[in-house]
Amino acid sequence: MTLQMSRRGKQYMETAQSLLRAARSMTDEVVATRLQLLADDYQRRAEKASSADAAESVTRSAARAEYDWSTELA
Repeated sequence: MTLQMSRRGKQYMETAQSLLRAARSMTDEVVATRLQLLADDYQRRAEKASSADAAESVTRSAARAEYDWSTELA
């Protein structure tokens, strides 16, 4: 199953990509390594945020589906 990236997840991924670009341009290996680790963390955050946002969306949809619309018509 492929997970659609949420808006929040995309923002995390953009940050991760920026950090990786900065890491590649570094001559200091220690700084480059730290930037790469930070980029990895942002990629994990992107995946987690997208999963959480998808679950929240499903929950909202289910709540709307279970709502008793007959009370609105009375």
